[in-house]
Amino acid sequence: MVRRSFLVFVIAIAVIACVSIAPYYIPPAEAEQAKTVKVLHAGSLAVPLAEAERQFEVANPGIDVRRESMGSVKAVRQITDVGKPADVLAVADYSLIPGMMYPGYADWYVRFATNDMVLAYNPELSMYADEITPENWYNILRRDDVVFGFSNPNLDPCGYRSLMVMQLAELHYGDDHIFDDLVLNTTAITVREEDGGYIITVPEDPKPDTGKVNIRPKSVELVALVEQGGLDYAFEYRSVAVQHNLAFVDLPEQIDLSRIEYADVYGKVKVQTVDGKTKTGKPIVYGITVPKNAENPERGLEFVKFVIGDAGQQIFADAGQPPIVPPEGSGNLPEELKGLVNVEHVEPVSTPIQPPTSTTKPVTLTPSVPKTSGFGAVPAVAVMIAVAYLVLRGREDD
Repeated sequence: MVRRSFLVFVIAIAVIACVSIAPYYIPPAEAEQAKTVKVLHAGSLAVPLAEAERQFEVANPGIDVRRESMGSVKAVRQITDVGKPADVLAVADYSLIPGMMYPGYADWYVRFATNDMVLAYNPELSMYADEITPENWYNILRRDDVVFGFSNPNLDPCGYRSLMVMQLAELHYGDDHIFDDLVLNTTAITVREEDGGYIITVPEDPKPDTGKVNIRPKSVELVALVEQGGLDYAFEYRSVAVQHNLAFVDLPEQIDLSRIEYADVYGKVKVQTVDGKTKTGKPIVYGITVPKNAENPERGLEFVKFVIGDAGQQIFADAGQPPIVPPEGSGNLPEELKGLVNVEHVEPVSTPIQPPTSTTKPVTLTPSVPKTSGFGAVPAVAVMIAVAYLVLRGREDD
């Protein structure tokens, strides 16, 4: 009876010990989640940021970069409307950050890369691929048996830039019916002249004539269609065409949104999207920031530093997407970035993100653990049970 009572006592002590340490146990999944960097980015950044992710993780063991690719406008709305946390946001139009996120969700950004618009196609499967040139591309698209595409202007900068290209084409080629034939007659998108320029209005549902025009949420979704011959031509960024080995029409600089010297020409076309925001034609420049809702802002800032630094610039150059050297920063820039960028002194009225301590080399960013792991107490419980067992064996031997 004494032996049984003693055994019950020991088991009770073990149970109490296990219950006591349970709140301090940190599951492996939670510990892993604490080491992530969550990145929302434009679809056209998928290839270079995949390589940036690989190199950053090599330089920072234990850090897991988790990227989500989508249209830039949608990415911003994931933060501002849905409340989705992100440690880094990278968009294909830097002006979306101050235009849609200031001051509540961001108060700085860095312009770090450029691009230009091209008309991508498959030289083996696209209709009239052997005829198309920078001088006749719009006439090729007009043909009844040709299907072309662009991304949704309400969700993706490449989409509203495609509209700008087609309207600018009227001015450049002296043909007043290019936009009418390619857009007005094939979608619910409209345009009006105002103050010597054009304002294009995009409804919630563009209602494309799918026998002529294909509209997808983001431009990279059109790539597979062109590759497989389901689509003859697609308006894309040059970098996307290069990265996917597509042929493309190299559009004139007066309409491809690539040159600062043509900024006044580009500015003659504006696109009003369904959210009521108006985008003005301008050279294509990408922007990156750490949103204010970041769960890991210090690690997010480290990733931004990598992307805009020497290694990141080389990645973008190799991917056919010219980096801006040095990058250009605006707003309440963290101190760590000020030595890496040309600073534009335009400060928004908002609360800045507190930057981490400066460092000049890659660091392994280990998150603080709020509770002590319970694994250390497990051996103690095991020892307790073992001692009790030996005591009982000793009594039995006696």
